[in-house]
Amino acid sequence: MPVRNEAEHLEDAVRATLDSGYGGELEVVLAVGPSDDDTVQIAHRLADDPQVTVVDNPTGLTPAGLNRAIAASRHDVIVRMDGHALMPSGYIALAVDALRRTGAANVGGRMVPTARQPFARAVSVAMSSVFGLGGAGHRQGGSEGPAASVYLGAFRRAALAVVDGYDEHFVRAQDWELNHRLRSAGLVVWFVPEMAVPYTPRATWSALRRQFYSSGQWRREVVRVHPESRSPRYLAAPAATVAVAAGLVAGTVGLVLGSAPLTVALVVPAGYAAGVLGASLLLLPRTGAAAGLRTPLVLATMHVAWGLGFLRGVR
Repeated sequence: MPVRNEAEHLEDAVRATLDSGYGGELEVVLAVGPSDDDTVQIAHRLADDPQVTVVDNPTGLTPAGLNRAIAASRHDVIVRMDGHALMPSGYIALAVDALRRTGAANVGGRMVPTARQPFARAVSVAMSSVFGLGGAGHRQGGSEGPAASVYLGAFRRAALAVVDGYDEHFVRAQDWELNHRLRSAGLVVWFVPEMAVPYTPRATWSALRRQFYSSGQWRREVVRVHPESRSPRYLAAPAATVAVAAGLVAGTVGLVLGSAPLTVALVVPAGYAAGVLGASLLLLPRTGAAAGLRTPLVLATMHVAWGLGFLRGVR
């Protein structure tokens, strides 16, 4: 677990992992970054348990913490978990079984966003729908089998050694980037839908905007470093962002100048708005009324923030 500012959740996350029911040997390695709360003290207290080890992660960055934790671990199976996630019972057993059955380098499941507060509930449903983040299996589910990427993941140590672990350049998108290199090395990434981990989504608009802007930036960086990984799906949000912005500008100029050909450009943002409202209505049975009222804003924020981040890239 790479952890930083996780005082509220860390003890529960570690206990859930230790109590997940795995029958074999188990250790939990915490890579602790500089924190503004009591994370460091809590981690060292948890390390009174001989199954828990703490290593320092001075950068506080996730890929560096993961590499340090992996280097400090002893076993041949490496299971990634986050410091604010509660490992479900049986999760490790499912992972070990899948590694044995398939011979894959990495097996993993799906994130299950869960929330009750209306805005977070809207984010939860949008993230697990085709309208929010596309059709990735680790977000929507699907059948067991080979995949481009999986949520978190359980790895063979030998496979991680083949690709030299996580690339610490990728502050975000490091999971997808690592899985891309595993597949490029001829290894298999395997999706197991039963390996479902609860995830708490962002509960405010500003937090959601920052998350998706950063995600778009780093996905652009993955494409820059690995051009062969580009996909039309990744271009949808930036293309829509450019089209809507251009339509708004051209249409507004057309209204000011009285130019009918330019005014027609308003059909693009109007069509996008209609699409977002239609998608929100389709998701209404899952969101409920209170969250449903917030779904159009959530979907538009996901698309535009991700698109702007992708267009901006990493500087």
